[in-house]
Amino acid sequence: MLLFTPELCRAAEPLEVLLELAPEVDLIQVRIKAAGKMAAELTPQYPGAPGPPAEARDSFEWCNRILSALASLPEPPPVLVDDRVDVALALRDAGCAGVHLGRHDLPVAEARRQLGADALIGISTHDVNEVVQAGDSGADYIGFGPIFATTTKGYQQGLGPEIAWVADAGSALPLFPIGGIDLMNANTLSEVGRAAASAALLGSDDPRAAARQLRELLSRSR
Repeated sequence: MLLFTPELCRAAEPLEVLLELAPEVDLIQVRIKAAGKMAAELTPQYPGAPGPPAEARDSFEWCNRILSALASLPEPPPVLVDDRVDVALALRDAGCAGVHLGRHDLPVAEARRQLGADALIGISTHDVNEVVQAGDSGADYIGFGPIFATTTKGYQQGLGPEIAWVADAGSALPLFPIGGIDLMNANTLSEVGRAAASAALLGSDDPRAAARQLRELLSRSR
């Protein structure tokens, strides 16, 4: 899963980076936080705090641009929007596949009621108990982490890959480890075989090669 945050593309044009990566990833989650600012910039006194959700207009405009750009590809991956059920609903007919929900967002049941049975809905979890509860939530997949320290969301330490193995084994849903995953540590998650990544791909000098290498590292024990 590509966690697409424009600021992480360095000096490159974000949509160009996205189009380069799209054929190499299975799912794109669009994450626009508080007019594009990172959590660590917004809440330095609270290193574990998530950034505020983006305004609806910011998320809508970015998602609309992304969906339009991906329409040029023969088989674009599904696109989800982070946090914003309203944006997912507004862009449903444009191809937005669904939404990813955090602990402070709408409940999964309400998101499902608004978006319908065909929407793809993910939910964030942070410990094994939350993973078990998520299995009955009506979500389609689980994000689990942070696995490693990550400046993107302001976490100074992670849960560790061993906890991800346990969580995945006990999950009734597909589980994506998240947080600080890069080409130096992705091999430790090959027992899971999935990951959500952002800076490791978006900030790479060769994003497509990085995505291919990440996939290879995740599949080594499979």
